[in-house]
Amino acid sequence: MHINSSGENYLETILILSKKRPVVRSVDIATELDFKKPSVSVAMKKLRTSGHITVSPEGYINLTESGKEIATQIYERHVLLSSWLERLGVDPDIAAQDACRIEHVISSESFEALKKHIK
Repeated sequence: MHINSSGENYLETILILSKKRPVVRSVDIATELDFKKPSVSVAMKKLRTSGHITVSPEGYINLTESGKEIATQIYERHVLLSSWLERLGVDPDIAAQDACRIEHVISSESFEALKKHIK
């Protein structure tokens, strides 16, 4: 199932937060992304319906296998692209912002070629 860049961004954020804390809740995602909680709730419902996350009765959000696969792919792109841009002399904040845009639109083929070239 195709997921839009906003959905990818939410999945990536859940992955990052799950590395930092024992549980992830909608309020944590809203705080991390500086979004309003109702916006996050709508997105979580879509991700749950599409099978990318599960939400426990306590409101704890977990990635499913498909959600984790997408999140890991996007996170790998983000880390590689932002560090590459920084090495090229781009300010770290701008590198992170640009990586966040590029990571959602670059094809797998182009990313793999870029990864091979960078490493």
